[in-house]
Amino acid sequence: MNRLKVLFIVMFLCVSCTNQKVNVMGIDEDSKTATFAGGCFWCMEPPFDQKKGVLQTISGYAGGSEKSPSYEEVSSGTTGHLEVIRVVYDPKQVSYNELLEIFWRNVDPTDDGGQFVDRGPQYGTAIFYHDEEQKQMAEKSKMTLEKSGRFNKPIVTPIRRLESFFPAEDYHQDYYQKNPIRYKFYRYNSGRDKFLDKKWKR
Repeated sequence: MNRLKVLFIVMFLCVSCTNQKVNVMGIDEDSKTATFAGGCFWCMEPPFDQKKGVLQTISGYAGGSEKSPSYEEVSSGTTGHLEVIRVVYDPKQVSYNELLEIFWRNVDPTDDGGQFVDRGPQYGTAIFYHDEEQKQMAEKSKMTLEKSGRFNKPIVTPIRRLESFFPAEDYHQDYYQKNPIRYKFYRYNSGRDKFLDKKWKR
């Protein structure tokens, strides 16, 4: 099934969804936050949610200058924002390095035109660091992946400072749990799992 057919069916299935913004839960003072862009944010929530120590994942938008953008605006590719997920985690149970490992194992870091079936800058990959420590750890992690030889093309995922984060509409949050059939249909046809299975022999 080609990309246009997949996108058309997904859009049709979502036609009844609301545009209400999600209410972001309060963050415990002992928790930390990480932000990653890995293409469709529906597909990036599950691998982090499954990790012990991850307290919450929030789909949203980051990287652009427009304030409080809508999904329609971001998906047009004109806002400068990327689809991202914010990961709130307990550093006593899971480290930032472990989160980086989850990120790399769920994206194609050599693709600068989007991710899998989703094309355009809004679906690109990026690691958005929150402080200098995260920046250094992300850079080291990227270098390690480059040297591993797992990919035969350059790693193009940028490491960027997080300037702002805007939660996505409520219907995007935990989409894989709220709409499991629609999510599985989209994911199966996106090409993501086929690529990841081949690269990581999952």
